[in-house]
Amino acid sequence: QVQLVESGGGLVQAGGSLRLSCAASGSIFSINFMGWFRQAPGKEREPVARMSWSGGSTSYVDSVKDRFTISRDNAKNTAYLQMNSLKPEDTAVYYCAASSKPVGLYAGLRFYDYWGQGTQVTVSS
Repeated sequence: QVQLVESGGGLVQAGGSLRLSCAASGSIFSINFMGWFRQAPGKEREPVARMSWSGGSTSYVDSVKDRFTISRDNAKNTAYLQMNSLKPEDTAVYYCAASSKPVGLYAGLRFYDYWGQGTQVTVSS
């Protein structure tokens, strides 16, 4: 089992930055890929970015490319999502997720085995 705990959300003005953290514990060795997702009110949960836990291979959806950066600190068993140049449309609950298998960016929620509880990000205009 893997436990994931997000932190770092909050209220920020458009153009600002936030860094989300996702602390992993438990069977860390089983993590193959980590992903960040978000869910805005009334919308489905959608992928934002994902990376391989060991090699650092990353990918992003077009709407966040060049603004968001996914990374990890293996020594701290923590993944991050650095979000710059935030826009009101980035407002959502952000979730991190872990998969025991390689997954593509649009692999779908069911391919992830573990989920965090989510952290709210609100961007004001």
